[in-house]
Amino acid sequence: MARILAQEQDTIAAIATGQGGGIGMVRLSGPESLAVAGRVFFPRDRGRQVEAMGGYTGAYGQFREGETVVDDGVLFAYRAPKSYTGEEMAELCCHGGGYVMERVLALCLGAGARLARPGEFTRRALQNGKLSLTQAEGVADIISAQSGQALCAARELRQGALHRAVMGVADRLTDTAAHIAAWIDYPEEDVEEVLVTEVEEVLCACRRELDRLTGSYHAGRVLREGISAAIVGSPNVGKSTLMNLLAGEEKSIVTEIPGTTRDVIREQVRVGEVLLNLSDTAGLRQTDNRVEMLGVARSLELLDRSSLVLAVFDAGRELDAGDIDLLKRLDGRLAIGVLNKCDLPLRRADGGMIRRHTRGMVELSAKAGTGVEELGRLVGELTGTAGLDPSAGIIANQRQLSCALRAVQSLDEGLEALGWGQTLDAVSVCVEEALDSLLELTGQRANAEIIDRVFENFCVGK
Repeated sequence: MARILAQEQDTIAAIATGQGGGIGMVRLSGPESLAVAGRVFFPRDRGRQVEAMGGYTGAYGQFREGETVVDDGVLFAYRAPKSYTGEEMAELCCHGGGYVMERVLALCLGAGARLARPGEFTRRALQNGKLSLTQAEGVADIISAQSGQALCAARELRQGALHRAVMGVADRLTDTAAHIAAWIDYPEEDVEEVLVTEVEEVLCACRRELDRLTGSYHAGRVLREGISAAIVGSPNVGKSTLMNLLAGEEKSIVTEIPGTTRDVIREQVRVGEVLLNLSDTAGLRQTDNRVEMLGVARSLELLDRSSLVLAVFDAGRELDAGDIDLLKRLDGRLAIGVLNKCDLPLRRADGGMIRRHTRGMVELSAKAGTGVEELGRLVGELTGTAGLDPSAGIIANQRQLSCALRAVQSLDEGLEALGWGQTLDAVSVCVEEALDSLLELTGQRANAEIIDRVFENFCVGK
């Protein structure tokens, strides 16, 4: 990594917290961090020198510009290499107003620091061996996590679960490649014979683990980004009431008049641990009303585009021709049948037919607010998020997936070469190619362009 990323010796500064909170923070990292901090922060204990502070210690004092007091707050000192970046660091905690933080940042820049680039603190942690590339990506995922399960997955990524899983495969391939090379290059030495069956066993085991990792990508992406979902059904089955229940506020107009919803209402909601990019659509029915016809057409278009469909049916009435037509459209789709109005005493809808055309059915009352937990459980089960074990390592983004898939392809080529009886040096080439892909995934063989791409979406101050 040091050969790819030049070490920078300057000291950087940035605001590390959002504006408007009670506390704000300006971070410094680099060899002059405490010297810069000492020019703008003055401890209340006048005998205490900022540059002499030990790591993991703090001091209360004032931020000053000349003789003018800008704010009072706390400074925390961190000494290399035991800091987030592996460098000398200081965190200046002031009040969280935007103007106050900007003033403190300006003081630091005037005292010798330069403004940090997006993600530069974490990039320095990568440069200094404090994080792997996948762990750095976990930092970004922690910041963007929008559910408990997404946060758990991001924390496991940050703590190295994926790195450990990938390196477990890489280590086995390295041992195999080294054994083959020694056997071929040093025949006069007492090197244990390479058995084709053992090489095949290793390649198959590595491929199985990579299959598990690549298989985790879809569910991991759902946790991170959410999934597009549409509420569909006939008029007056309770689609808008369900939308409002899931959103926690009145997003859709609810009346007893059929066809009230004529345009698509969109909202991001969390159902269980899954974020749904949810759309409430116009009721599906035959109509002569031109405006409603346009709404129905949009509903059908959205139904076809959505990754998950919540098909709502009225428990108190028999399925009609429109309901049956909708069910037929759901064959082969990721769809959940929602039997609504289950708080009413009379049941006429055919639950068995709904189950036959969907991946599962949940009974609820959108009006009474019951059944949402079961809906969340079913959404988690069908999207694969319920069965995820982040501690085992999961693929978190397209870059990682691409690397893993290239490694799988190389292993397949190696197994094919073994099957055709080709020489072990040909197999070794395939093993080395798989290793290149895996070490690019972890960042150990990633070039500067790849590193830049990872950090281009980081916020300043992280």
